Amino acid sequence: MSWEWFNIVGTVAFVISGAIIAMEEEYDILGVIVLGMATAFGGGIMRNILLGIPLTAFWNQGTLFTIALISMLIVFVLPHKYLGLWNRWGMFFDAVGLSAFAIQGALYATQMNYPLSATIVAAVLTGIGGGIIRDVLAGRKPLVFQEEIYAVWAMAAGVAVGMKWASTVGEMYTLFSVIIACRMVSVYQGWKLPRRSLRPVPVRPFDNRM
Repeated sequence: MSWEWFNIVGTVAFVISGAIIAMEEEYDILGVIVLGMATAFGGGIMRNILLGIPLTAFWNQGTLFTIALISMLIVFVLPHKYLGLWNRWGMFFDAVGLSAFAIQGALYATQMNYPLSATIVAAVLTGIGGGIIRDVLAGRKPLVFQEEIYAVWAMAAGVAVGMKWASTVGEMYTLFSVIIACRMVSVYQGWKLPRRSLRPVPVRPFDNRM
């Protein structure tokens, strides 16, 4: 049940994220569907390739496809005033998708008896892969490649699941909430990873005023 729940929550959260960004870029309904689907399922495809799962397994998700399509159509027809709430809640939905998919990806790897390293990578790819594809298709700089702390929380979920720190349903829900909370705190506190720029520092013109 926890597996399916995380799958559904992550799918809905990411498909809404992709659909709204597509509308912000003024894509038509086909673009909304493509971007929403890429956001929701792109990370899972990357994970399956990593774990050696046949790509045909991707098509055995009819229920999730239906949920994703209905979610996108609802978002597409919502009045503009409701879509404006995305500016307030967008980061939260993204955090929900990140947490749910990172845990789901880690569970996938552990149930296939992969080692901790593969569990962490599976969590990261599932959690951030769709977002990277979404931002690239929207012509934006991928969020994960900026200095914000983002992928670190997916790695933390992978470690917790891989080390069996979260194994029961209750522990999974606690981990899910903790990852969301950490992501939101890092956003509002402005926590950033180190960054080094190789761009030359602009030289200010000499001011000879006394």
